[in-house]
Amino acid sequence: MKSTVNSDLFINRHLGLSDADEQKMLSKLGFNNIDQFINQVIPEDIQLKDKSSEILLQGCSEIEALNELEEIANENTKMRSLIGLGYYDNHMPKVIQRHVLENPRWYTSYTPYQAEIAQGRLEALFNFQTIVCELTGFPVANASLLDEGTAAAEAMAMSFSARKNKSSKVYLVESNVFDHTFNVLQTRAKPLGISLKRFTQSNLPNHDDVFGMLLQLPGKNGQLYDPTFLISQAHRSEIIVTACIDPLAQVLIKPISEFGVDVAVGSMQRFGVPMGFGGPHAAYFACSEKYKRLIPGRIVGQTLSKNGEKSLRLALQTREQHIRREKATSNICTAQSLLAIISSFYAIYHGPSGLTQIAKRLVELRINLESSLAALGFDIPDGIRFDSVDVYSEHSQRIHNEALKKRL
Repeated sequence: MKSTVNSDLFINRHLGLSDADEQKMLSKLGFNNIDQFINQVIPEDIQLKDKSSEILLQGCSEIEALNELEEIANENTKMRSLIGLGYYDNHMPKVIQRHVLENPRWYTSYTPYQAEIAQGRLEALFNFQTIVCELTGFPVANASLLDEGTAAAEAMAMSFSARKNKSSKVYLVESNVFDHTFNVLQTRAKPLGISLKRFTQSNLPNHDDVFGMLLQLPGKNGQLYDPTFLISQAHRSEIIVTACIDPLAQVLIKPISEFGVDVAVGSMQRFGVPMGFGGPHAAYFACSEKYKRLIPGRIVGQTLSKNGEKSLRLALQTREQHIRREKATSNICTAQSLLAIISSFYAIYHGPSGLTQIAKRLVELRINLESSLAALGFDIPDGIRFDSVDVYSEHSQRIHNEALKKRL
């Protein structure tokens, strides 16, 4: 990008500036020309050293672009993933794929600031919130967050802001919480001065300096358990409890709010969202009324127009960083709204009975898998599970290698 011609052409094409305007901007910044500016702000080791930068400005036809993108995509190796841990293959109904995911009216829309012309999109997000509230039993849910790890980190930050003892800086994380979620927590905890401590149900640390706790249901080993007693213990020490819960598992058990947790978060990937080689995926965040003004992200509310008709709008929007800046409840910059809308349509498409049928089928498949593994001599751990199970074997590496050969 050292060529003056290429640099100027890029600036003029993409910013629509005249030569005079460009020179004024550069002078204001203390530079004589665009090359001097680029050399200053772009590290030398990534600057293009020759005229090949001209290639960046050459266009191509739509067909050529699609063919090249297809060639790049075909370099991916598609395998069946059986690892789980928050990532599950599923089927997106074709009607949702065609009319939502592949529909530019959905996938090109951005934040619906002008509510009067975004009622359809707001209604879809309102449906997402309603589904999350019905599953979790909480009265408030946002629409939405990036992924489960981000949602858990937001719950930690919210718990930190809401803590009664301002000297408390320890956040307890159950050992069964997914490792990638814990990694996100570590990243967010450091600048806030929060200390993370892992724990098990049988080894609960001292509560004196603890402000929050994170549970995972089902855990990374697939186990489900009743956390009621653990939560009651935490509440005696005024600890805010968050639970990461699989929304499809939630279909078969009572709402997580009835166990006593204060916040529920999780990934909606299982509700018809493709794995996409690891993301992106939409997440949900639900909580009790007492935290409604601390909940991160956007909330769609329903009100009445001056004509008495039901209408939708973004409610309590001042929580976002583009309005309140340093006073915002969060610094999130994406809600993955398209994928949240897809998951809401997935739930609407199947309905309560359809979701229950899908969840029960997964349990049956897990039981059949365990029976087959037991017949082959593998030890199956005791416990209550949903659709995942940890199996230990001294031949695990060999099994893994064979699975790779068969693209599993």
